Amino acid sequence: MDLEIIKTIPLEHYIYFSTALFCIGIIGVLMRRNALIMFMCVELMLNATNLLLTAFSAYNGDASGQVFVFFIMVVAAAEVAVGLAIVVMIYRNSRSTDIGLLSKLKW
Repeated sequence: MDLEIIKTIPLEHYIYFSTALFCIGIIGVLMRRNALIMFMCVELMLNATNLLLTAFSAYNGDASGQVFVFFIMVVAAAEVAVGLAIVVMIYRNSRSTDIGLLSKLKW
């Protein structure tokens, strides 16, 4: 993507949009009890961070932010793989993905 296209939108718009996405993710994590929706909200927060890093990187003309985004995406993919495996095992045991039912796993 050409850097001039990214710079046609003011940097403040990227900041506002990323902040809104991040806040939606936080509200989703705090308000929902379903584990799958919570994982999706965490991914939304990571994507908001990636958008902001990419915008700052493009505006500064430095590729280090975009490289950092790549590493965040790798960690997010690993987090999803492990988290989804945990959710599948919880669903097999309790037939629900509600986090409130996890108290049954205590000794």
